[in-house]
Amino acid sequence: MHAALYISKTGLSAQDTRLAALSNNLANVATNGFKKDRVVFEDLLYQIQRQPGASSTQNTELPSGLQVGTGVRVVGTQKLFNQGALQTTGEALDLAVNGRGFFEILMPDGTSAYTRDGQFHMSADGEIVTASGHLLNPGINVPQNAQSITIGSDGVVTARLVGQPESVNIGNLNLADFINPAGLQAIGGNLFVQTVSSGTPQQSAPGQNGMGLVVQGALESSNVEVVEELVDMITTQRAYEMNSKVISTADQMLSFLSQNL
Repeated sequence: MHAALYISKTGLSAQDTRLAALSNNLANVATNGFKKDRVVFEDLLYQIQRQPGASSTQNTELPSGLQVGTGVRVVGTQKLFNQGALQTTGEALDLAVNGRGFFEILMPDGTSAYTRDGQFHMSADGEIVTASGHLLNPGINVPQNAQSITIGSDGVVTARLVGQPESVNIGNLNLADFINPAGLQAIGGNLFVQTVSSGTPQQSAPGQNGMGLVVQGALESSNVEVVEELVDMITTQRAYEMNSKVISTADQMLSFLSQNL
């Protein structure tokens, strides 16, 4: 069987995976705090038919040899954590991180997850939660008689209470950061969990130890660039078509041999 058939098959499979990643990026173009994926390829093993540098005579060596590749594969996907644009909303519980850092979320099983999506809500108990109802960690409880909430760039949360002339401190926001954010595992719901590759979370107040600042009344948009994704999609389509053309050409060559020999 012609080797080009199997090589092109790996190319089709790799481009299909890339298209899936691109479609996921475009599907989340309006998702707050979303970080786009980039597919990483690598070539497969080579069939060494003539070793580079091998002796061709007693006094000469082969300058390049003969190496035939066997295709390509997807070795991984990489999350790109460059910052998305900040959009002003004016809502008191809409928060964005301008710089490095994640909000820590307490999951129902007691573990921690991390997010860049700062679109928070208030529960019936006055607790600040995500859209899915998960608690912000450390928890902040807003008093029932609070007229307004102010969250400073340093994470200090204050509330203006009915009948009191001065604001009252009701908590502090901390941010978490990782030495390798690309090693975080995405679990859906705009959440990430730590892995061995990401390292352990480093906790700090906003604006300290390299952490970004908290911006109240704003949200971080997805970092997906639509035009860039569309250009990559066209490139993927052309690569897919060319691999398909190789399969068609190899089939024609095999058909010629079977009909004429």
